Amino acid sequence: MSPLSGACIMITILTGDNDFELQRALRRIEEEFDGRAEKYDGVDLDLKQLPDLVMGITLFADKRLVIVKDMSANKTLWNELPAYLPRISDDVHLVLVEPKLDKRTKTYKDLQKNAAITTYKAWGERDSLQAEKWVADESKRRGIMLDAKNIRLLVARVGLDQWLLDQALYKLSFVDEINAQTIETLIDANPTENVFNLFEAALGANKAAVTQMIRVLSLSEDPFRLLGLLSGQAFQLAALAVADKSSAEVAKDIGAHPFAVGKLATHAKKLGRSGARSVVAAFVEADSGMKKSVADPWLLIERALLKVATMK
Repeated sequence: MSPLSGACIMITILTGDNDFELQRALRRIEEEFDGRAEKYDGVDLDLKQLPDLVMGITLFADKRLVIVKDMSANKTLWNELPAYLPRISDDVHLVLVEPKLDKRTKTYKDLQKNAAITTYKAWGERDSLQAEKWVADESKRRGIMLDAKNIRLLVARVGLDQWLLDQALYKLSFVDEINAQTIETLIDANPTENVFNLFEAALGANKAAVTQMIRVLSLSEDPFRLLGLLSGQAFQLAALAVADKSSAEVAKDIGAHPFAVGKLATHAKKLGRSGARSVVAAFVEADSGMKKSVADPWLLIERALLKVATMK
């Protein structure tokens, strides 16, 4: 039985690396509270302040919403918190915001018995369908007319960062008619999208475009990161070339976005297994050259892409 069994305890813990959903949940809690929330940074709190946070009402309100961020970073306070749990007033709703919560601590285990804990996980590469569903739900809630095709395009262009997707939907909310051209005009492409365009230019034997895009990307991108993204594209191409499956099935198998993988399908079919292996080899050679510092990283990347552009 919980040590606080029978008491009306209000403790909420918001944790996880999805800052967008965590902040949205916190905002909902504040909006539903009839009053003004008390907010504290746990790192700055002193142990002697702890009783005042969890016990009793104030002169100004009958109910209290107390929000403390990163209390677990304050080891003294965190270790002493379990002793105060039985003293938390029924009139206090304590909300602990802990993006990085160590579940091995005794305090967490005590809180687990008495708190409502919600974990918000950031989306990974395999969550593109979840992102598309979220965009579909959000666009409907905001009255934005987006069909399935444009939702896929938007997620492929923006990526899986919910803050950026939220900003993109905000921009689109001012547009009467949304189509592919509208999205490409108004919404900035994320680095992955820029890399895909660069890789596609090489696959399409457009050497001039490759050279121009390298010049632009070199002004703002890290060459090592860019090569990693290009190598990922080469891996997707190879997976398509060797698999006897549809692009959607391959995308699911390797945890990639089906929209992006689908755009590589024609190139994979044209190159075949041998050609795809040659593409991968070009980037393996560039990676080896960068590790050995045999030449300027951007020159090595451009050389690899131009090799791809000459493959038949």
